[in-house]
Amino acid sequence: MRNTLVLALLFVGSLTLCAADDVPFLDVKQGLWEVSTTHSMKGMPTAQMGNIPPDVLAKMSPDQRAKIEAMMSGKPSTDVRKECITKEKLEKRLAFTKNRGERGECSRTVVSSTGRKLELKIHCVDNDTTSDGTAVMEAISSDTVKGTMHFVTKTSENAITMDFTTSSKYLGPACGDVK
Repeated sequence: MRNTLVLALLFVGSLTLCAADDVPFLDVKQGLWEVSTTHSMKGMPTAQMGNIPPDVLAKMSPDQRAKIEAMMSGKPSTDVRKECITKEKLEKRLAFTKNRGERGECSRTVVSSTGRKLELKIHCVDNDTTSDGTAVMEAISSDTVKGTMHFVTKTSENAITMDFTTSSKYLGPACGDVK
């Protein structure tokens, strides 16, 4: 059960959208962007909060802990962050996502990709847990990107549904110390 929680938390903060190098990538401006992500989970019993190791809970800010508790209860929560979008991130399909690494083995299949839209199917396996999902990122214009992601994580004990919507807007060419 602990693996389910860890995998769910990693999906929240670690979705990486990578694909084959010869597939077109999103045609958007490079520079500083603001990324808002709203996410919710269904199927995770709130008692699972007790399975998060105490040292991990102690490192969370009150805001982070409240967001995790809200997600686990099925209530949507929103994170807003700044990200520096570079040519390399766009080419590797890492833009507009938090990339902190993943546990388990994941395969990504590009369903379709153009300068305006990227659609992926994702399948991950971690011990007794599997996750299947779709991700769609759409460049509405060169300075606006919207996206949706839907995942179902299954264990022998339950199924957890995770939904994400993102809205990103270009702020300017200089990133400063934002990565």
